[in-house]
Amino acid sequence: MSHGSATVLLVGDRERDGVPALLESVGTLLGSRGLDAIEQRPDLAEPPPATIRLVVVLGGDGTLLGQARRFVASGIPVLGVNVGRLGFLAEFDLDALVRHADVVLGDAPPLRERMLLEATVASGDAETAAGIALNDVVIAAGPPFRMVEIALELDGREGPDLLGDGAIVSTPAGSTAYNVSAGGPIVDPDLDAIVITPNAAHSLAFRPIVAPPTLAVDMHVRRANEGTTLLLDGVPARPLAVGDVVRVRCHPRRARLVANPDHDYWRTLMTKMRWAQGPEYRT
Repeated sequence: MSHGSATVLLVGDRERDGVPALLESVGTLLGSRGLDAIEQRPDLAEPPPATIRLVVVLGGDGTLLGQARRFVASGIPVLGVNVGRLGFLAEFDLDALVRHADVVLGDAPPLRERMLLEATVASGDAETAAGIALNDVVIAAGPPFRMVEIALELDGREGPDLLGDGAIVSTPAGSTAYNVSAGGPIVDPDLDAIVITPNAAHSLAFRPIVAPPTLAVDMHVRRANEGTTLLLDGVPARPLAVGDVVRVRCHPRRARLVANPDHDYWRTLMTKMRWAQGPEYRT
């Protein structure tokens, strides 16, 4: 197979247990296939060389999320090798990468294209871009942890008021993250949808909803704490105050993740998330 002058970007934190040895193993694997590799720490955000055609990320799901967001604009595929505790998004370990190297390191690797959300914040007369999210856009109550109040506006129409610990707007891929912990639904990541889930709502009647990806979600901050914060994929994006409006829309581009041919989403739910695990009966 011919790769020309193509280069693979290897992203990993050498201070993290297990990463240095894995970097060496993956680098050797790439070299055996005639691929050049450039190593970079995950906290660097400089533009990649023009010859980069694949990013291999060694870390947990958080590291993979950050790199997936970073390379959305370029369209470069991202392959995740799990070094974290769960590894739900990072589908490969070293054995799987070696086993499928001919396919996933080739010129046309199998891809999973995942929907993204973009968030902006309107404060007074100014509206600024907050960023994009592969998992979720979250308003978190923050210290001193009193309840916050958020008024929802859906496609320009008045929606319900939420009094509680905040609100979660997630993608299908992110439905198994913060969303499911707050009681939201699991949504097949191959779907396009927007999931809105209250976080500890002060109401028995405020249920999560699944809406089409065209839905325009505006969250008006009516009551806030000093530490109320907008989070994108769990990363603080900016503080929020009374009067701010967080606007969430489907992003026009998609994250491109290299797929493990052996990966079974529903099996992963059962084995890693312990989905629908029954009680332990006595024998």
